[in-house]
Amino acid sequence: MKPALSVPTLAALLGCCALLPALAQPARTNAAAAQTSPLRPGDHIAAVVNQELVTAYEVGQRLARARDEAQRNNQRLPPEPELRRQVLESLIEDRAMLGHARNSGVRVDDAEVDRAVASIAAQNQITLAQMRQQLARDGLDMAHFRTNVRDQMLIERVREREVAQRIRITDSEIDEFIDQQRGAAAGEVQYNIAQVLVTVPEGASEAVVAERRARAEAALVRVRGGEAFAMVAKAVSEDANKDNGGEIGLKPADRLPEVFLEVVRALANGDVAPTLLRSGAGFHVLKLIERSEGSAFRVAQTRARHILLRPSPQLSAQAVQARLADFKQQIESGARRFEDLAREHSLDGSAPAGGDLGWATPGQFVPEFEAAMNGLATGGVSPPVASRFGIHLIQLVERRSVALDAKQLREQARNALRERKFDAAYAEWVREMRDRAYVELREAPL
Repeated sequence: MKPALSVPTLAALLGCCALLPALAQPARTNAAAAQTSPLRPGDHIAAVVNQELVTAYEVGQRLARARDEAQRNNQRLPPEPELRRQVLESLIEDRAMLGHARNSGVRVDDAEVDRAVASIAAQNQITLAQMRQQLARDGLDMAHFRTNVRDQMLIERVREREVAQRIRITDSEIDEFIDQQRGAAAGEVQYNIAQVLVTVPEGASEAVVAERRARAEAALVRVRGGEAFAMVAKAVSEDANKDNGGEIGLKPADRLPEVFLEVVRALANGDVAPTLLRSGAGFHVLKLIERSEGSAFRVAQTRARHILLRPSPQLSAQAVQARLADFKQQIESGARRFEDLAREHSLDGSAPAGGDLGWATPGQFVPEFEAAMNGLATGGVSPPVASRFGIHLIQLVERRSVALDAKQLREQARNALRERKFDAAYAEWVREMRDRAYVELREAPL
């Protein structure tokens, strides 16, 4: 599963050096949003990539950003010539990806760009008018900014589609991954086992052993025939837990006999072992009451509410954000309840339920919604959050951790393996885009 991603600062996007995190993971790229501005006074072309230009101004911008980041993180940079070569190469790769994306047939319409820009403004807690002012102070206009956003969305759509096609995950890889996880989490697994124990005295004769076996087998027949395990245990068992229905309580795996574990590992919660277990103590009828798999086999679920409003010709995105911000203030002051406002105003199908979205697992919501939701404390209310569905106000109701069923476990393993393989597949894809591109390096004018 992909991790939740925060929206970048406006400054990063203004510098055109960071991906839109709602669309991509920064660790998977050398840099990102393509700069397509015309040459500035005194600027010159550093490289031509297919039909796209890389300007010296952009190289300088990215060099400055690399130095700033290295200083903040106390990192050493390579010598200046090597650093400049790396920066230029990363810009060439960006242009190669952009050219491929533009020729792929994928399109990003104006409404999608509108929502992305509104999301950036909302997450930076500024209005669109304030965004325009800040862009102007940094020497950019909104049209250029929108072009950069559109280009980045285009690159990410093509990248996710084409890189995903390169990743192959087999059932045997999933099985191996789950086995590795089980081994790593073995110390965390706990079992609650119930038993019917028919003891066999030490040195008992064959006749006594046979009689004891028959008694245990009769108990097994009763249980598998539908009789309550606890009632049979109270009537037949000879262990200290008989009055508790034979339950020994939830115990870590390393505190249980290995012969018990060999039987119950293959059982689902509530199952009775199909055959008797013979141990030094006697004959056992075993039932797995509960298995707690530990954190490796659990998933965090979140329950949230939201109010969804959509911009329209009569109501601009800025007006929608202002209305939702007012709702947030009313909720936090105690003047109104979130669920009442949702019933009255939300345009989502969840409105009759007070905006309640039920329990959700990671990846169920669009990234920008999930990122905002994950950043909330219980009871907290987000600022307005834009997505492709409209603009949301989100309240976190509660969180919980639940055990994965077999299908969820395999899907989790598949997602984890996909994440492992993504970087290599992405790097290969970038190399192919770079190798296919026509690249002409130009020297600075004298």
